[in-house]
Amino acid sequence: MSGVVQREGPSTPSVADLGLARVVLFADLPETNLLGLARRLRRRRYARGAVVFLRGDPGDSLYIVTSGAIRIGLTSSEGKEMTLALRGPGEFFGELALLDGEPRSADAVAQEPSELLLLQRGDFLAMVEERPAVAIALLKVLSRRVRQGSQTVEDAAFLDVPARLAIAILRLLEAQGEADTPGAAIHARLTQTELAGMVGTRRESVNRWLRFYEDQGLIRYERGQLTVLRPDGLRKRVY
Repeated sequence: MSGVVQREGPSTPSVADLGLARVVLFADLPETNLLGLARRLRRRRYARGAVVFLRGDPGDSLYIVTSGAIRIGLTSSEGKEMTLALRGPGEFFGELALLDGEPRSADAVAQEPSELLLLQRGDFLAMVEERPAVAIALLKVLSRRVRQGSQTVEDAAFLDVPARLAIAILRLLEAQGEADTPGAAIHARLTQTELAGMVGTRRESVNRWLRFYEDQGLIRYERGQLTVLRPDGLRKRVY
């Protein structure tokens, strides 16, 4: 994977420009605290395919996505990839290494041209100590992600491939805040191989079920762009 990353100094735009208020960690912070936070952030831009960090790298920054999409995943020694999550605008990642001081537990790669804000570990920990609301918000997010991970394991054990594919698509919509919006497009372009990694199956199986859902009028998939025409129909396929 390759790409050019542009590194920049501390960000100076307004809080509104940075979109900090829509990040769940900072939603309850007063304006004065958000302004102080904005001065500590660094902005970086990544081309599609650029590596943000790899599993085993030191964890020294929290990353906030302002545009684009970042794929969080694992790569085996044979080169096989598994997608664990996609993080889009308003979401964050890299928090585990900041909390426990351990190396990164997964890879983070730009799924498309992306802009990130970086908060260094010292600033992050100081903010968590000073603002209990941030710590509580972080615990809620971590709890939700742990629950989702447990649900993914359960889905893999008890659901068939078409149901798991439908769930993966619906979760991508939910992450965008468009879980019930007919005709909503998934922001990040996804290859069939990447979808297969999210579902835990082969690309050929994903191809077959994507075509099935297209024939049913539930989705449209063109050149990696996935549009959900009838989210209610996908939900019926799950249950």
